[in-house]
Amino acid sequence: MITQENQENPRAVAARLTGRAAVGGRPSAGALTEVALDDGQSVMVKESDPPGSVAAEAAGLRWLAAAAAVRVATVRGQDAHWLVTGLVPAGLPSAGAATRFGRDLAALHRAGAPAFGAPPPGGPADAFIGRAPLRNEPGDDWPRWYARWRVLPYLRRAADAGTLRPAETALVERVCERLPLLAGPAEPPARLHGDLWNGNVLWGADGQVWLIDPAAHGGHRETDLAMLALFGCPYLDEVLDAYQRAAPLAAGWAGRVALHQLFPLLVHTVLFGRGYAERTVAAARAALTG
Repeated sequence: MITQENQENPRAVAARLTGRAAVGGRPSAGALTEVALDDGQSVMVKESDPPGSVAAEAAGLRWLAAAAAVRVATVRGQDAHWLVTGLVPAGLPSAGAATRFGRDLAALHRAGAPAFGAPPPGGPADAFIGRAPLRNEPGDDWPRWYARWRVLPYLRRAADAGTLRPAETALVERVCERLPLLAGPAEPPARLHGDLWNGNVLWGADGQVWLIDPAAHGGHRETDLAMLALFGCPYLDEVLDAYQRAAPLAAGWAGRVALHQLFPLLVHTVLFGRGYAERTVAAARAALTG
């Protein structure tokens, strides 16, 4: 989508930001356009949506790539309105790729972060997850940080809009109050993708998994894994088995999946309404029972 504020077309953007002539182009999914360059490579051109999101996304991609673990779409150019990344040729999911992904995701998380909520170097504190604002405010205690910066901001918005009812809001607040008891053993801050649902996991033609569209920050590694499970991921068992071999999860992790899914479900409740509110309530109940 080209806004009134920015009338430049994606082919012109690709040429300007990569320094290569654009020789072809076609629309892709959503706000993306695939553009072929004169060096034989192709790129994806994405307009800032919401406005201001490019800086956060580009910084996140670079930070994840710096870990030299999971493959990450390469930033080819950016400005205030546009992001240009390398195109990932599409392949098919496979057990082998899933196993490599699980091992590499463990390595990404091990690369660490300065604090929970730490933004990527050069990234803004005010970032986004999808179209929702995401505040990256550093903290050193995960349960308190998760409640304050990941659960309660979206809970308040959903409650104020009437999407969550008072009794349901109180249930989620009870989870926040009990978070120090529900969180499991303390973990160091991990380097998270931050929005690791299946749509941001690309199965490449090279037999590797590639990541796009991060909401990267320092967080708890179980959050990325819970997000993978939330909307379904091909060969998830293979991903988790390989992850466990590379970096075993703390005892009881399976009982904490719902706790970590509470944040993205609240985001979806704010963005998309009542259907996700019911899933949020179910996750809150599951989190309390473990």
